[in-house]
Amino acid sequence: MPSLTVITRDDTRHQIEAQVGLSVMEIIRRAGFDELVALCGGCCSCATCHVYVRPEDLERLAPLASDENDLLDSSEHRTDRSRLSCQLKFDASMDGLEVAIAPED
Repeated sequence: MPSLTVITRDDTRHQIEAQVGLSVMEIIRRAGFDELVALCGGCCSCATCHVYVRPEDLERLAPLASDENDLLDSSEHRTDRSRLSCQLKFDASMDGLEVAIAPED
C-alpha cells in the first residue's frame, strides 16, 4: 500500500499507509492525528487542514485552485509550500508524499 509521511507540530515524523482515492486530510484524520482540525470536513471552506508540502513533492500535486488559494490567504502561516490537505486527493503517483501540519491560526 502507498505511504504518506506526516510531520506533526512537534517535528515527529510518522509514516502511515495511504488509501488511494481519499484526500490527504482524510488519511491523516483516519490515522488519528487530531491536531489537523479539519473543521469543515473537507468542503474547502475553513483552512484548518493547512499543511506544508515537501518542496520536491509540489510538482506531483494538482495545481492550486482559486478557492483554495483564497482560503490560504487567510492564514498568517502561509508559505509557498502551503496546501489544504482536503484538496489533495491521494493517488498512486503520490506514494511517499511528505506533509507537515501547519501551526494553528
